[in-house]
Amino acid sequence: MQRLAEFGAMIAEGRLGFRMDEVMSGEHEFDPRFGSPGKRPMEFRVTWGPRHILQWGNPSHHRFMVGDLEGTVTIDGLCDHTPCTGSLELRYLKDHTIRYSFGFKQGNQSYKYIGEKINIRLWNLPRSHTTCFGRLILAGTGELVSTSVTHFRLRSLLRFIASARPA
Repeated sequence: MQRLAEFGAMIAEGRLGFRMDEVMSGEHEFDPRFGSPGKRPMEFRVTWGPRHILQWGNPSHHRFMVGDLEGTVTIDGLCDHTPCTGSLELRYLKDHTIRYSFGFKQGNQSYKYIGEKINIRLWNLPRSHTTCFGRLILAGTGELVSTSVTHFRLRSLLRFIASARPA
């Protein structure tokens, strides 16, 4: 009974959040200045979600629908299971997108990845909610390193949903 009361207090105070595990895989292609031409494998495995669900769901809060993200990224020809941190923004109301934004270091170089699932509408959810268009840049200069298209595989949907847990 006490645990239930604590859980209720956490919800009322906005201290309860959730975490989910997501895998996006596909291909990337280096800008000619940074690697050889041709499509190469890319994947990121991240855990994301808000730490405070009431703030996350509050349209007047500065982190409305923005959750922390952490995991690993593999970009063939650049990095392999490299730790990354950033955020995931559900921007449905703002511009019909979902934005993954994370940074990582490889050697002495810092990189920033921004990927977007775009044009999310009710009639195209199976495509728009599963396809992410990304750009990898050098964090210091903003120079384009690589572009990518990754996908959320529908066969992993049950595993994704089952990964939901309190933060």
